[in-house]
Amino acid sequence: MQFSLATWNINSVRLRLPLVKTLLEAEAPDILCLQETKCPDANFPLSEIRKLGYEHIAIHGQKGYHGVAIISKLPLELVDRIGFCDIGDTRHISAIVNAHGRRIRIHNFYVPAGGDEPDPKINPKFAHKLAFLEEMEQLHSEMERGDGVSSILVGDLNIAPLETDVWSHKQLLRVVSHTPVETEGLLRLQETGGWVDLMRQHIPPEEKIYTWWSYRAKDWALADRGRRLDHIWSSGDLSPRLRDIRVLRDARGWERPSDHVPVFAHFDMAGA
Repeated sequence: MQFSLATWNINSVRLRLPLVKTLLEAEAPDILCLQETKCPDANFPLSEIRKLGYEHIAIHGQKGYHGVAIISKLPLELVDRIGFCDIGDTRHISAIVNAHGRRIRIHNFYVPAGGDEPDPKINPKFAHKLAFLEEMEQLHSEMERGDGVSSILVGDLNIAPLETDVWSHKQLLRVVSHTPVETEGLLRLQETGGWVDLMRQHIPPEEKIYTWWSYRAKDWALADRGRRLDHIWSSGDLSPRLRDIRVLRDARGWERPSDHVPVFAHFDMAGA
């Protein structure tokens, strides 16, 4: 009774629809969560994706910016869209799926990148990011356990929290995505919400993990200046059911790629 889930910042779902199709046909996860779809709901390529067997799609998009989607083989229940920071952008969507008898709330996030200057006093984008993280602390992994619902949180969280989540800890301490105020905030969010970092459960913290490589590098693979900006977390009850985490690094080398790559989590739901 296997259950699989993937998360991917696609950086425009319509532009990179061929890559989405390639991934779904080759990997066939039960659920694919996309971020930065950059597509209003009315223009989302629903029919093309449904032809691949993914009948259940929940979207929260806007023209040209942000946007998140849950693409699923399994029916989606109780879809929710939280508007963080009262700005009206489309950075969250969630839904409940039934995975072999276990009900799971899937949260899909696209956290603000935060701009270039890590000072909230002079950079409104960074202030927005910190406020967004603070509001995320209200989201506890056990919020629906009384109703028999577990939780998984995925997405582009735009923060690489550990020293081994970036190519150079010292050189990136003043670079947005790895500054202490961000990394400490994300780790605090994990702790207060009872979330388990499944990627680091499966891959020891001593090992490097990257999920993003800048477009600015002439040879991204040779330079290998990556960061782990994409995450998969869960409530504590799902942690023992994790069987594998895989970062599809090769996707960064596909034609017209996203600067992020997909991350997969595989669970064994036997006896759920």
